[in-house]
Amino acid sequence: MKLDAAMPLVQLNEVSAIAKAAEEIGFAGLWTQETQHDPFLPCALIAEHTSKMELGTAIAVSFARSPANLAYVAWDLAAQSGGRFILGLGTQVKAHIERRFGMPWPESVTGKLREQIQVIRAFWDCWQNGTKLNFRGEHYKIALMSPFFNPGKIENPNIPIYIAGVNAGLARLAGELCEGFHAHPFNNPRYMNEVLLPAIEEGLQKSGRKRSDISVSVTPFVATTPEEEGFARMQISFYASTPSYKPVMELHGWGATAEKLSGFAAKGEWAEMPMLITDEMLDKFCLMTTQENLASDLKKRFGGIADRITLYTPFVPGEKDKWWKNLAKAFN
Repeated sequence: MKLDAAMPLVQLNEVSAIAKAAEEIGFAGLWTQETQHDPFLPCALIAEHTSKMELGTAIAVSFARSPANLAYVAWDLAAQSGGRFILGLGTQVKAHIERRFGMPWPESVTGKLREQIQVIRAFWDCWQNGTKLNFRGEHYKIALMSPFFNPGKIENPNIPIYIAGVNAGLARLAGELCEGFHAHPFNNPRYMNEVLLPAIEEGLQKSGRKRSDISVSVTPFVATTPEEEGFARMQISFYASTPSYKPVMELHGWGATAEKLSGFAAKGEWAEMPMLITDEMLDKFCLMTTQENLASDLKKRFGGIADRITLYTPFVPGEKDKWWKNLAKAFN
């Protein structure tokens, strides 16, 4: 089990120092995210200022981009990093795709993401092996690649693709087509064992692969202080209010609470929402422990489930450096 770090929400001029510090701490990988900033630009700086640590997006919004955009940027980052880059993709939800990015939402989420992945790999195969670019699917017709637009071969062309998901459909797709699966932070061991891991296994069997052929990455909430507990309760209430995440709550018999949270979110009554997250719910979705026991408790909670762990709390150099180093050492 590898311990990765999440990049904090910072400006680009702060990324290099964070990347260097993360590698010195001993993290296996450093993930960027697409919330307030572009997820790819920091990766170029991370690659430049590290030499061993993996780096990747967790996640980049796939439906906000064409597969050509994704293929080119991943190719360049793989070349720059010496093969350490991981392309992590997520679909986002309908409201954000349509109203924040101004892009169409597909009738079939898994169908469009499947084709995006296939087209991306078709570009890579064309550039590396000279294979004729000729993809014709339901969502994409991609068949033009002249020498002027071909970036050519790179030393490390086998770029891992991870996709993120909450529900079984995308987990199944990951098992079938991808090198990794980013489990959404709104998750817990029961949901992984009863819903997501069986779906991944279905996908693996469909493509004739084994469990060792895919890496499962989890980003758990942890709380070692009352302040962290309060933050986790707030974030869990936010995620639980998302209609497409309702199955996670329903598995535990909390579908009615999810509906109430959705109602509060629709009215913008965010302050009311954490009060609906009971201590029992918090215990299911957040690992509450001590700093001293965190490493062992994480391994105990996610052993047999996760291949990579990234705490939901981002890594900030100068804050708890000794604690982070001890945690990384316990995993390494």
